[in-house]
Amino acid sequence: MFIQQLITGLSIGSVYALMAVGYSLIYSLLNFTNFAHSVCVMVGAYVSYFFLLLVADNILAAALCSLVVAGVLSAIIEKVAYQPLLDKNVNRIYLLIAGLGIQIVGENLVIVLLDGRFHAYPTTFSSIPIKLFGISIGLIDLIILGVSSLALVLVELLIRKTKTGLAIRGAASDLNTTALMGVPVRRLITIVFLLAGLLAGLAGSFTGLKYTAYPSIGSLTTKAFISAVFGGLGSIPGAVIGAFFLGVSETMIAAYVSSSLRDMFSFVLLVVVLVIRPTGLMGKATEEKA
Repeated sequence: MFIQQLITGLSIGSVYALMAVGYSLIYSLLNFTNFAHSVCVMVGAYVSYFFLLLVADNILAAALCSLVVAGVLSAIIEKVAYQPLLDKNVNRIYLLIAGLGIQIVGENLVIVLLDGRFHAYPTTFSSIPIKLFGISIGLIDLIILGVSSLALVLVELLIRKTKTGLAIRGAASDLNTTALMGVPVRRLITIVFLLAGLLAGLAGSFTGLKYTAYPSIGSLTTKAFISAVFGGLGSIPGAVIGAFFLGVSETMIAAYVSSSLRDMFSFVLLVVVLVIRPTGLMGKATEEKA
């Protein structure tokens, strides 16, 4: 029972990690929390749903399609909504407000253009658990955990082993100095938004697979935000650690204590971290935050 719950928690945590890394990437460069991130998660869930409904019964192909569409959408949001504000050098709080507006508009557009119902993925993919060393484990959880972990490793390799990753790390340390050294920071910001959107689309696809697709599915990014705060906003390793910790903790509390306490635990954790250590486990203090 414990091993089953642990794997389920790691699976949920890996989805949180995909979202949380997107939050941390953008925060590390621009010092604001991109709440429009939830729109990319929602779009990822719906793209997979319609792919499975209209194109083919292939989970991985649907996830790939969601990943691409959400990545492009994230880059468009940056160009249309955030770049004009950055050009005016506005206070970071205005970027946060713009993101909240995009989140609300996105959810309501889906309700108006489609509907507000829950949509189960139309797939023949089996949800029956498999037996492994005498333990009953959900195949969906194993696939989500495996693919999400692979995506997180690839992002880490990109950040640590490529010139683009070096530029991102430099910009995270000091954006203005990086610009003075000849790095095209505007293009770099777009790349970061694209990367965050790719991860959000994958997270949306897997969330829809595990549960359903619905307009407010992006609200699950709240858990990713809590994970990022716990690990330290701006820290990618911290976001991943926080996400897995939160996913496993929620699952264990729901299994052994009460499912009604699961969400309460997450928000209590957020408050405790903000009171005791606002920078989180691995974050760094900055002068201006939003």
